[in-house]
Amino acid sequence: LEILSFSHPEPSLYTVKAVLILDNDGDRLYAKYYDDTYPTVKEQKAFEKNIFNKTHRTDSEIALLEGLTVVYKSNIDLFFYVIGSSHENELMLMAVLNCLFDSLSQMLRKNVERRALLENMEGLFLAVDEIVDGGVILESDPQQVVHRVALRGDDVPLTEQTVTQVLQSAKEQIKWSLLR
Repeated sequence: LEILSFSHPEPSLYTVKAVLILDNDGDRLYAKYYDDTYPTVKEQKAFEKNIFNKTHRTDSEIALLEGLTVVYKSNIDLFFYVIGSSHENELMLMAVLNCLFDSLSQMLRKNVERRALLENMEGLFLAVDEIVDGGVILESDPQQVVHRVALRGDDVPLTEQTVTQVLQSAKEQIKWSLLR
């Protein structure tokens, strides 16, 4: 009797290891790492400095760095990066990068620069969550991302409502319970 052993192949889903946005000094504005390639903040920031130093003066869109594939784009005072493993499809990584940039461009009314981004960080968080979930690429259509972000933005949690809104809601509930 011969026992067959099957090794599990790499997942066939397209994945990213990180999404980064740095300012024109190479400082982190946004970073989301999806695995433990760089487990500590110190290691992440060292990696981000290394990426920035290797890419901020070049016009290309792709780099191989520390065994990873890095696709990137700069605009005014922002640098956008999507990082994948060395065997990840560069076109898929580029699709994520372009989707993120185009989504932000629509959400910020084509004003994709540091100040506008910092004023709209919630939209950025929602957009990245719509594009990538747990490292798995979910969406590459910026129209869909912007639409979903707009829907989620309307769904304000109780913690973000103003005191006046909470009191008004409480008054309504009391009024309706008394009228029953």
